Amino acid sequence: MLFYLFFGVTILFLLFLLSMVWPPDSPWAPWWRTSKKTARAMCKLADVKKEDIVYDLGSGEGTALLIAAKEFGATGFGVEIDPVRFLFSKFILKINGLSNKVKIKRGNLFKQDISKASVIFVYLVPKTLDRLLPKFKKELKKGTRIISYRYEMNLPLKEYNKENQIRLYII
Repeated sequence: MLFYLFFGVTILFLLFLLSMVWPPDSPWAPWWRTSKKTARAMCKLADVKKEDIVYDLGSGEGTALLIAAKEFGATGFGVEIDPVRFLFSKFILKINGLSNKVKIKRGNLFKQDISKASVIFVYLVPKTLDRLLPKFKKELKKGTRIISYRYEMNLPLKEYNKENQIRLYII
């Protein structure tokens, strides 16, 4: 029994390590984290304000939403399909007292209505970003700001913050 427990924990640990070096052209999202410094820079580049509704597609641990709500006063909505990241982000938001300001939904980001967003954060692999473009063009209002961390999108680039590897696009 102890062998199976050790084996299971080892496999989970190896999968976690693999997720940190996942190839960027893979259709699956790795478990990459956004630092608070980068999340702050994302909010500044998007000029996030109190009246903004910030959506984070593939919200992971919810760091970007936490910073947007706590430091910039925005309302947030995250979509995360991974149950571990989903539960962890809910826990982090709760201990920070932001459960009433930021909502996290476990689900597929392609099935989520994003039409209420004034700002969108994405830290997704290029194949996923390409698949999202028609959704952005169909559902987002003119003037919606999109911040992409690390990867370019096939939209006209408004501004690029090289130090933090973040790009601003405006619909």
